[in-house]
Amino acid sequence: MSRLWLVRHAEALPGGMGLSETGRRQAQLLGERLAEAGITRISHSPLARAAETASIVAAALPGVPVEAAEELTDSDPTEDPAAAEAMVARFSDPPADELCITHMFQVGWFVRAVLGAPADRWAALNSANTGVTVLRWSPIPGRPVSPLVFNDLTHLPPELRWTGFPPELRLP
Repeated sequence: MSRLWLVRHAEALPGGMGLSETGRRQAQLLGERLAEAGITRISHSPLARAAETASIVAAALPGVPVEAAEELTDSDPTEDPAAAEAMVARFSDPPADELCITHMFQVGWFVRAVLGAPADRWAALNSANTGVTVLRWSPIPGRPVSPLVFNDLTHLPPELRWTGFPPELRLP
């Protein structure tokens, strides 16, 4: 069995060039949650907000390799579908549990792709900052990918949840 852990970066400062104080706390709590998850590798978008999130999370997972992955950068997948599909191809069916810290659009596109949904469905899949999505590949050939969780925020106290969402999409 292999699982891909997809996470949107923590809350960024205006302009996205690093994390806010809230974002640093979100990333720390995410690291604490993932400390016993069996993550064997961390890949992240090269953008500052994702790289900083990965660095904070990695502190809770000593010895786990961390690397930037250009495929995980923040872009509209419909503007370059070939690049979006390259991302899916690179990270599909990892040999062991892998964490990808990326952006809302990339999480939505990846989930849409593994579920075989039409290309226009990715935009309806919103992820909050440090929302955890986990996809499981079965060891039995031909079995479909199973989404285990989508946008899970249970590692965050209520006041840190739903950041990165417009107010009309937030739940109490």
